[in-house]
Amino acid sequence: MMNDSSVATKALFEIDNYIDELVKKIELLSYVNPINIEEEKQKFFASKYLSDPNFLYPSIDFDKFNLHREFFSQSIEQIEDTRLKALYEEIIYCYSGLIQCIETIGEGKKFYYNSLRSFGTPTEQDVENAKFILHFDSEDEDAEMFTPKYSCEEAEKIFRGYSEQYDFSFDIKHSSTMGAIAMVLNNIKTLVINKNHTFSDNEMNVLTNHEIGVHMVTTMNGLLHPLKIFSHGFPNYEETQEGLAVFSEYMSGNLTIKRLKELAYRVIAVDSLAKGYPFSKTFRLLHNNYDLNREDAFYITVRAHRGGGFTKDYLYLTGLKKIYNYYKEGKDLGVLLTGKVSLEFIDDIQYMIDQGFAVKPKHYTDSYLQNKNTNKMVDFILESLK
Repeated sequence: MMNDSSVATKALFEIDNYIDELVKKIELLSYVNPINIEEEKQKFFASKYLSDPNFLYPSIDFDKFNLHREFFSQSIEQIEDTRLKALYEEIIYCYSGLIQCIETIGEGKKFYYNSLRSFGTPTEQDVENAKFILHFDSEDEDAEMFTPKYSCEEAEKIFRGYSEQYDFSFDIKHSSTMGAIAMVLNNIKTLVINKNHTFSDNEMNVLTNHEIGVHMVTTMNGLLHPLKIFSHGFPNYEETQEGLAVFSEYMSGNLTIKRLKELAYRVIAVDSLAKGYPFSKTFRLLHNNYDLNREDAFYITVRAHRGGGFTKDYLYLTGLKKIYNYYKEGKDLGVLLTGKVSLEFIDDIQYMIDQGFAVKPKHYTDSYLQNKNTNKMVDFILESLK
Protein backbone atom coordinates (compact mmCIF):
# COMPACT_ATOMS: atom_id res chain seq x y z
CA MET A 1 0.00 0.00 0.00
CA MET A 2 1.08 3.57 -0.55
CA ASN A 3 3.16 5.39 2.03
CA ASP A 4 1.59 8.83 2.37
CA SER A 5 4.72 10.25 3.98
CA SER A 6 6.94 9.51 0.99
CA VAL A 7 8.10 12.49 -1.02
CA ALA A 8 7.46 10.66 -4.31
CA THR A 9 3.85 9.89 -3.38
CA LYS A 10 3.30 13.48 -2.26
CA ALA A 11 4.69 14.72 -5.59
CA LEU A 12 2.39 12.35 -7.51
CA PHE A 13 -0.72 13.65 -5.73
CA GLU A 14 0.34 17.29 -6.09
CA ILE A 15 0.88 16.87 -9.84
CA ASP A 16 -2.38 14.91 -10.22
CA ASN A 17 -4.31 17.64 -8.33
CA TYR A 18 -2.69 20.45 -10.29
CA ILE A 19 -3.47 18.80 -13.63
CA ASP A 20 -7.06 18.34 -12.44
CA GLU A 21 -7.37 22.10 -11.83
CA LEU A 22 -5.93 22.89 -15.27
CA VAL A 23 -8.09 20.35 -17.13
CA LYS A 24 -11.32 21.93 -15.83
CA LYS A 25 -10.58 24.86 -18.17
CA ILE A 26 -10.33 22.80 -21.36
CA GLU A 27 -13.67 21.12 -22.08
CA LEU A 28 -13.23 20.84 -25.87
CA LEU A 29 -16.92 20.25 -26.58
CA SER A 30 -17.78 23.56 -24.89
CA TYR A 31 -15.85 25.39 -27.61
CA VAL A 32 -16.11 23.31 -30.80
CA ASN A 33 -19.91 23.33 -31.21
CA PRO A 34 -21.06 26.20 -33.47
CA ILE A 35 -23.47 28.70 -31.91
CA ASN A 36 -25.35 29.43 -35.18
CA ILE A 37 -26.13 25.94 -36.53
CA GLU A 38 -29.84 26.50 -37.21
CA GLU A 39 -29.38 29.83 -39.05
CA GLU A 40 -26.63 28.38 -41.23
CA LYS A 41 -28.72 25.28 -41.94
CA GLN A 42 -31.49 27.45 -43.47
CA LYS A 43 -28.97 29.32 -45.63
CA PHE A 44 -27.28 26.09 -46.72
CA PHE A 45 -30.57 24.49 -47.76
CA ALA A 46 -31.58 27.70 -49.57
CA SER A 47 -28.29 27.60 -51.53
CA LYS A 48 -29.27 24.14 -52.88
CA TYR A 49 -26.40 22.64 -50.84
CA LEU A 50 -23.70 24.60 -52.68
CA SER A 51 -22.42 27.34 -50.35
CA ASP A 52 -20.50 26.16 -47.27
CA PRO A 53 -21.86 27.37 -43.90
CA ASN A 54 -20.01 30.09 -41.98
CA PHE A 55 -20.04 28.82 -38.40
CA LEU A 56 -19.37 30.95 -35.32
CA TYR A 57 -17.91 29.56 -32.09
CA PRO A 58 -17.93 30.51 -28.38
CA SER A 59 -15.06 32.76 -27.33
CA ILE A 60 -12.20 31.14 -25.40
CA ASP A 61 -11.95 32.38 -21.82
CA PHE A 62 -8.47 31.24 -20.77
CA ASP A 63 -4.86 32.21 -21.48
CA LYS A 64 -3.79 29.48 -23.90
CA PHE A 65 -0.03 30.06 -23.80
CA ASN A 66 -0.01 30.28 -20.02
CA LEU A 67 -1.98 27.03 -19.75
CA HIS A 68 0.57 25.20 -21.94
CA ARG A 69 3.34 26.54 -19.72
CA GLU A 70 1.59 25.40 -16.54
CA PHE A 71 1.21 21.85 -17.88
CA PHE A 72 4.88 21.58 -18.82
CA SER A 73 6.11 23.18 -15.57
CA GLN A 74 5.08 20.06 -13.62
CA SER A 75 8.03 18.34 -11.87
CA ILE A 76 7.30 14.93 -13.33
CA GLU A 77 10.82 13.74 -12.46
CA GLN A 78 9.79 13.73 -8.78
CA ILE A 79 7.48 10.75 -9.44
CA GLU A 80 9.82 7.85 -8.62
CA ASP A 81 7.50 5.12 -9.89
CA THR A 82 8.67 4.86 -13.53
CA ARG A 83 5.36 3.39 -14.68
CA LEU A 84 3.29 6.25 -13.26
CA LYS A 85 5.87 8.82 -14.37
CA ALA A 86 5.51 7.60 -17.98
CA LEU A 87 1.71 7.72 -17.68
CA TYR A 88 1.67 11.31 -16.41
CA GLU A 89 4.09 12.41 -19.14
CA GLU A 90 1.67 11.01 -21.70
CA ILE A 91 -1.25 12.73 -19.94
CA ILE A 92 0.48 16.12 -20.17
CA TYR A 93 1.25 15.71 -23.88
CA CYS A 94 -2.34 14.61 -24.50
CA TYR A 95 -3.87 17.63 -22.74
CA SER A 96 -1.44 20.03 -24.37
CA GLY A 97 -2.73 18.66 -27.69
CA LEU A 98 -6.31 19.42 -26.66
CA ILE A 99 -5.36 23.02 -25.84
CA GLN A 100 -3.90 23.30 -29.34
CA CYS A 101 -7.20 21.99 -30.72
CA ILE A 102 -9.17 24.61 -28.78
CA GLU A 103 -6.92 27.53 -29.67
CA THR A 104 -7.27 26.81 -33.42
CA ILE A 105 -11.06 26.26 -33.57
CA GLY A 106 -12.45 27.94 -36.68
CA GLU A 107 -9.02 28.16 -38.32
CA GLY A 108 -9.61 25.50 -40.98
CA LYS A 109 -6.64 23.24 -41.66
CA LYS A 110 -4.81 24.34 -38.48
CA PHE A 111 -7.62 22.93 -36.33
CA TYR A 112 -7.94 19.85 -38.55
CA TYR A 113 -4.26 18.91 -38.11
CA ASN A 114 -4.48 19.38 -34.33
CA SER A 115 -7.65 17.26 -34.26
CA LEU A 116 -5.85 14.64 -36.35
CA ARG A 117 -3.01 14.52 -33.83
CA SER A 118 -5.43 14.12 -30.89
CA PHE A 119 -7.97 11.72 -32.40
CA GLY A 120 -6.51 10.20 -35.58
CA THR A 121 -8.53 9.47 -38.72
CA PRO A 122 -10.28 6.36 -40.15
CA THR A 123 -8.12 3.70 -41.79
CA GLU A 124 -9.15 2.14 -45.12
CA GLN A 125 -10.43 -0.83 -43.10
CA ASP A 126 -12.60 1.46 -40.95
CA VAL A 127 -14.13 2.92 -44.13
CA GLU A 128 -14.72 -0.57 -45.56
CA ASN A 129 -16.45 -1.55 -42.29
CA ALA A 130 -18.71 1.51 -42.57
CA LYS A 131 -19.62 0.76 -46.21
CA PHE A 132 -20.35 -2.86 -45.24
CA ILE A 133 -22.88 -1.68 -42.61
CA LEU A 134 -24.54 0.67 -45.10
CA HIS A 135 -25.49 -2.30 -47.34
CA PHE A 136 -28.04 -3.45 -44.76
CA ASP A 137 -31.64 -2.24 -44.66
CA SER A 138 -32.69 -0.24 -41.60
CA GLU A 139 -35.70 -1.22 -39.53
CA ASP A 140 -39.09 0.20 -40.52
CA GLU A 141 -38.84 3.93 -39.75
CA ASP A 142 -42.58 4.06 -39.05
CA ALA A 143 -42.45 1.32 -36.43
CA GLU A 144 -43.97 2.20 -33.05
CA MET A 145 -40.58 2.19 -31.30
CA PHE A 146 -39.29 5.02 -33.55
CA THR A 147 -42.38 7.25 -33.18
CA PRO A 148 -41.56 10.56 -31.39
CA LYS A 149 -43.73 10.81 -28.29
CA TYR A 150 -41.90 12.12 -25.17
CA SER A 151 -41.29 15.79 -24.41
CA CYS A 152 -38.13 16.95 -22.68
CA GLU A 153 -39.95 16.93 -19.30
CA GLU A 154 -41.33 13.42 -19.88
CA ALA A 155 -37.86 12.24 -20.94
CA GLU A 156 -36.45 13.61 -17.68
CA LYS A 157 -38.93 11.47 -15.70
CA ILE A 158 -37.86 8.36 -17.64
CA PHE A 159 -34.17 9.13 -16.99
CA ARG A 160 -34.93 9.60 -13.29
CA GLY A 161 -36.85 6.33 -13.12
CA TYR A 162 -34.08 4.39 -14.85
CA SER A 163 -31.46 5.91 -12.51
CA GLU A 164 -33.14 4.60 -9.36
CA GLN A 165 -31.22 1.30 -9.76
CA TYR A 166 -27.93 3.20 -9.31
CA ASP A 167 -26.61 4.47 -6.00
CA PHE A 168 -25.79 8.04 -7.08
CA SER A 169 -27.53 11.33 -7.79
CA PHE A 170 -26.93 13.91 -10.52
CA ASP A 171 -28.44 17.07 -11.96
CA ILE A 172 -30.56 17.28 -15.10
CA LYS A 173 -30.70 20.45 -17.22
CA HIS A 174 -32.62 21.31 -20.38
CA SER A 175 -30.95 23.14 -23.27
CA SER A 176 -32.13 24.56 -26.58
CA THR A 177 -28.59 25.18 -27.91
CA MET A 178 -27.04 21.73 -28.30
CA GLY A 179 -26.32 19.47 -31.27
CA ALA A 180 -26.90 16.17 -29.42
CA ILE A 181 -30.30 15.11 -28.07
CA ALA A 182 -28.78 14.29 -24.66
CA MET A 183 -25.29 14.37 -23.15
CA VAL A 184 -23.48 13.97 -19.83
CA LEU A 185 -21.28 16.86 -18.66
CA ASN A 186 -18.69 14.99 -16.64
CA ASN A 187 -17.17 17.94 -14.76
CA ILE A 188 -20.50 19.04 -13.22
CA LYS A 189 -22.20 15.62 -12.93
CA THR A 190 -25.10 16.79 -15.08
CA LEU A 191 -27.27 15.20 -17.78
CA VAL A 192 -28.35 17.78 -20.37
CA ILE A 193 -31.47 17.07 -22.44
CA ASN A 194 -32.32 18.81 -25.71
CA LYS A 195 -35.42 20.94 -25.11
CA ASN A 196 -36.30 21.01 -28.83
CA HIS A 197 -36.42 17.23 -29.28
CA THR A 198 -39.33 14.81 -29.00
CA PHE A 199 -38.06 11.38 -27.95
CA SER A 200 -39.15 7.93 -29.17
CA ASP A 201 -39.21 4.71 -27.11
CA ASN A 202 -36.09 3.49 -28.90
CA GLU A 203 -34.25 6.75 -28.21
CA MET A 204 -35.14 6.61 -24.52
CA ASN A 205 -33.98 2.98 -24.26
CA VAL A 206 -30.73 3.85 -26.04
CA LEU A 207 -30.06 7.06 -24.09
CA THR A 208 -30.76 5.64 -20.61
CA ASN A 209 -28.26 2.82 -21.21
CA HIS A 210 -25.72 4.99 -23.06
CA GLU A 211 -25.76 8.22 -21.02
CA ILE A 212 -26.65 6.94 -17.52
CA GLY A 213 -25.54 3.30 -17.74
CA VAL A 214 -22.06 4.18 -18.99
CA HIS A 215 -21.19 7.90 -19.12
CA MET A 216 -22.71 8.72 -15.72
CA VAL A 217 -21.51 5.44 -14.17
CA THR A 218 -17.91 6.17 -15.22
CA THR A 219 -18.26 9.79 -14.08
CA MET A 220 -19.32 8.65 -10.60
CA ASN A 221 -16.75 5.84 -10.38
CA GLY A 222 -14.03 8.24 -11.52
CA LEU A 223 -14.63 10.47 -8.50
CA LEU A 224 -13.97 7.66 -6.00
CA HIS A 225 -10.21 7.26 -6.62
CA PRO A 226 -7.36 8.85 -4.67
CA LEU A 227 -6.00 10.02 -8.08
CA LYS A 228 -8.14 12.45 -10.11
CA ILE A 229 -6.86 11.27 -13.51
CA PHE A 230 -9.71 8.72 -13.48
CA SER A 231 -12.21 11.56 -13.39
CA HIS A 232 -10.84 13.95 -16.00
CA GLY A 233 -9.64 11.29 -18.42
CA PHE A 234 -6.75 9.11 -19.53
CA PRO A 235 -5.12 9.77 -22.93
CA ASN A 236 -7.37 8.64 -25.81
CA TYR A 237 -10.22 7.69 -23.47
CA GLU A 238 -12.95 8.83 -25.92
CA GLU A 239 -12.80 5.71 -28.12
CA THR A 240 -13.14 3.35 -25.13
CA GLN A 241 -15.81 5.48 -23.46
CA GLU A 242 -18.03 5.70 -26.56
CA GLY A 243 -17.38 2.03 -27.35
CA LEU A 244 -18.60 1.08 -23.86
CA ALA A 245 -21.66 3.33 -24.23
CA VAL A 246 -22.77 1.91 -27.60
CA PHE A 247 -21.98 -1.61 -26.31
CA SER A 248 -24.46 -0.94 -23.50
CA GLU A 249 -27.09 -0.22 -26.17
CA TYR A 250 -26.23 -3.63 -27.67
CA MET A 251 -26.29 -5.56 -24.37
CA SER A 252 -29.65 -4.04 -23.38
CA GLY A 253 -31.17 -5.19 -26.69
CA ASN A 254 -31.56 -1.68 -28.12
CA LEU A 255 -28.82 -1.51 -30.77
CA THR A 256 -30.55 -1.27 -34.16
CA ILE A 257 -29.30 -1.44 -37.76
CA LYS A 258 -30.45 2.19 -38.03
CA ARG A 259 -28.11 3.18 -35.18
CA LEU A 260 -25.18 1.20 -36.62
CA LYS A 261 -25.73 2.99 -39.93
CA GLU A 262 -25.64 6.35 -38.12
CA LEU A 263 -22.20 5.42 -36.73
CA ALA A 264 -21.14 4.28 -40.23
CA TYR A 265 -22.23 7.61 -41.79
CA ARG A 266 -20.02 9.39 -39.24
CA VAL A 267 -17.01 7.37 -40.42
CA ILE A 268 -17.81 8.25 -44.07
CA ALA A 269 -18.11 11.95 -43.13
CA VAL A 270 -14.73 12.00 -41.32
CA ASP A 271 -13.13 10.11 -44.22
CA SER A 272 -14.43 12.69 -46.70
CA LEU A 273 -12.95 15.39 -44.48
CA ALA A 274 -9.59 13.56 -44.62
CA LYS A 275 -9.88 13.50 -48.43
CA GLY A 276 -10.12 17.29 -48.39
CA TYR A 277 -13.83 17.59 -49.22
CA PRO A 278 -15.49 20.87 -48.18
CA PHE A 279 -18.67 20.84 -46.07
CA SER A 280 -21.02 20.97 -49.09
CA LYS A 281 -19.35 17.99 -50.79
CA THR A 282 -19.45 15.83 -47.63
CA PHE A 283 -23.14 16.68 -47.27
CA ARG A 284 -23.90 15.80 -50.92
CA LEU A 285 -21.97 12.52 -50.54
CA LEU A 286 -24.22 11.50 -47.62
CA HIS A 287 -27.46 12.90 -49.04
CA ASN A 288 -27.12 12.06 -52.76
CA ASN A 289 -24.80 9.03 -52.87
CA TYR A 290 -25.98 7.32 -49.69
CA ASP A 291 -29.63 8.49 -49.68
CA LEU A 292 -29.45 9.87 -46.14
CA ASN A 293 -32.26 12.38 -45.48
CA ARG A 294 -31.07 15.96 -45.57
CA GLU A 295 -31.63 16.77 -41.87
CA ASP A 296 -29.50 13.84 -40.66
CA ALA A 297 -26.95 14.41 -43.43
CA PHE A 298 -26.60 18.05 -42.35
CA TYR A 299 -26.04 17.31 -38.65
CA ILE A 300 -23.57 14.47 -39.31
CA THR A 301 -21.66 16.79 -41.67
CA VAL A 302 -21.66 19.52 -38.99
CA ARG A 303 -20.22 17.08 -36.47
CA ALA A 304 -17.33 16.21 -38.81
CA HIS A 305 -16.60 19.71 -40.16
CA ARG A 306 -17.09 21.78 -36.98
CA GLY A 307 -14.08 23.77 -35.87
CA GLY A 308 -12.38 23.25 -39.22
CA GLY A 309 -12.47 19.44 -39.22
CA PHE A 310 -13.17 17.39 -36.07
CA THR A 311 -12.16 13.77 -36.65
CA LYS A 312 -13.38 12.25 -33.36
CA ASP A 313 -16.66 10.85 -34.74
CA TYR A 314 -15.18 7.77 -36.42
CA LEU A 315 -14.17 6.44 -32.96
CA TYR A 316 -17.71 5.34 -32.01
CA LEU A 317 -17.61 2.43 -34.48
CA THR A 318 -13.98 1.44 -33.83
CA GLY A 319 -14.62 1.68 -30.08
CA LEU A 320 -17.73 -0.51 -30.31
CA LYS A 321 -15.85 -3.22 -32.24
CA LYS A 322 -12.95 -3.20 -29.74
CA ILE A 323 -15.28 -3.49 -26.72
CA TYR A 324 -17.36 -6.19 -28.45
CA ASN A 325 -14.20 -8.24 -29.08
CA TYR A 326 -12.99 -7.63 -25.51
CA TYR A 327 -16.33 -8.92 -24.14
CA LYS A 328 -16.32 -11.94 -26.46
CA GLU A 329 -12.86 -12.86 -25.16
CA GLY A 330 -14.40 -13.09 -21.66
CA LYS A 331 -12.41 -10.19 -20.21
CA ASP A 332 -13.48 -8.05 -17.23
CA LEU A 333 -15.54 -5.01 -18.27
CA GLY A 334 -15.43 -3.70 -14.69
CA VAL A 335 -11.88 -2.39 -14.99
CA LEU A 336 -13.04 -0.19 -17.93
CA LEU A 337 -15.82 1.30 -15.77
CA THR A 338 -13.38 2.68 -13.18
CA GLY A 339 -13.56 6.13 -14.80
CA LYS A 340 -12.73 7.92 -18.05
CA VAL A 341 -10.11 5.33 -18.96
CA SER A 342 -8.83 3.71 -22.14
CA LEU A 343 -8.30 0.09 -23.18
CA GLU A 344 -4.59 0.60 -23.78
CA PHE A 345 -4.02 1.38 -20.09
CA ILE A 346 -5.76 -1.66 -18.57
CA ASP A 347 -2.53 -3.05 -17.07
CA ASP A 348 -1.69 0.37 -15.59
CA ILE A 349 -5.18 0.64 -14.04
CA GLN A 350 -4.83 -2.78 -12.41
CA TYR A 351 -1.36 -1.79 -11.19
CA MET A 352 -2.77 1.43 -9.65
CA ILE A 353 -5.54 -0.54 -7.90
CA ASP A 354 -2.95 -3.02 -6.56
CA GLN A 355 -0.76 -0.14 -5.31
CA GLY A 356 -3.67 1.60 -3.55
CA PHE A 357 -3.76 4.60 -5.92
CA ALA A 358 -7.15 3.54 -7.33
CA VAL A 359 -10.18 1.48 -6.30
CA LYS A 360 -12.38 -1.12 -7.97
CA PRO A 361 -15.59 0.24 -9.56
CA LYS A 362 -18.46 0.79 -7.10
CA HIS A 363 -21.11 1.27 -9.82
CA TYR A 364 -21.55 -1.31 -12.58
CA THR A 365 -23.40 -0.89 -15.88
CA ASP A 366 -26.72 -2.72 -15.47
CA SER A 367 -26.92 -3.98 -19.08
CA TYR A 368 -23.53 -5.73 -18.81
CA LEU A 369 -24.97 -8.29 -16.38
CA GLN A 370 -26.88 -10.12 -19.12
CA ASN A 371 -26.82 -10.03 -22.93
CA LYS A 372 -30.38 -9.17 -24.00
CA ASN A 373 -29.63 -8.66 -27.69
CA THR A 374 -31.91 -10.85 -29.85
CA ASN A 375 -31.13 -9.20 -33.20
CA LYS A 376 -29.15 -11.83 -35.13
CA MET A 377 -28.37 -9.34 -37.92
CA VAL A 378 -26.71 -6.96 -35.43
CA ASP A 379 -24.62 -9.88 -34.13
CA PHE A 380 -23.69 -10.83 -37.69
CA ILE A 381 -22.55 -7.26 -38.45
CA LEU A 382 -20.48 -6.92 -35.26
CA GLU A 383 -18.84 -10.32 -35.85
CA SER A 384 -18.06 -9.40 -39.48
CA LEU A 385 -16.36 -6.05 -38.81
CA LYS A 386 -12.61 -6.31 -39.34
